[in-house]
Amino acid sequence: MKGRFFYWYMMQDIYSRKLVVNEVHESESAEHASQLLSLGCLREQTAGRPLVLHSDNGSVMKGGTMGYLGVQPSYSRPRVSNDNAYAEALFRTAKYCPLWPDRPFDTLQQARDWVHRFVHWYNEEHRHSGLKYVTPNQRHREEAVPLLARRTMLYQAARTRHPQRWSRGIRNWKLEPVVYLNPERAEQEPKEYRKAA
Repeated sequence: MKGRFFYWYMMQDIYSRKLVVNEVHESESAEHASQLLSLGCLREQTAGRPLVLHSDNGSVMKGGTMGYLGVQPSYSRPRVSNDNAYAEALFRTAKYCPLWPDRPFDTLQQARDWVHRFVHWYNEEHRHSGLKYVTPNQRHREEAVPLLARRTMLYQAARTRHPQRWSRGIRNWKLEPVVYLNPERAEQEPKEYRKAA
């Protein structure tokens, strides 16, 4: 139906790029956002750990539940719609992945089913270039470091066997232990994201 929209509410862990919790609704509301945040905090067991939620400046995301859940809010700069490169990359991946539908969704349930399939693909199957080609769930579950160590040994062995094929060293397979939303502003207002212990 022309002029009808569905709204995808999602939380992405910037450290692992995992889509932590997702919902699709027919309307925008602070209540939907609060419920999603509560569900994500429960699912990831974030109680007692520092948590920063970066979002746009919309009234929906400025709802009152943040302080109650112990979440430190962080908002996009005024009049800057693409302040979160991680979210922008996620939306580009969604739009260009093979799962993207040919036609608009007819029902809310169709939209929810698509988001569910996309989230499973993105978290479990998508080898993320920003994560050295491991999946977001592998990074989130701390499986990436040993996997990338084995990959490094494999590359070193290949270089030893065939040095003529290598003009330089092997590819860097190490992931950064700390992730910044805006590295150029990290000096001014340090907001770093790392896997909580």
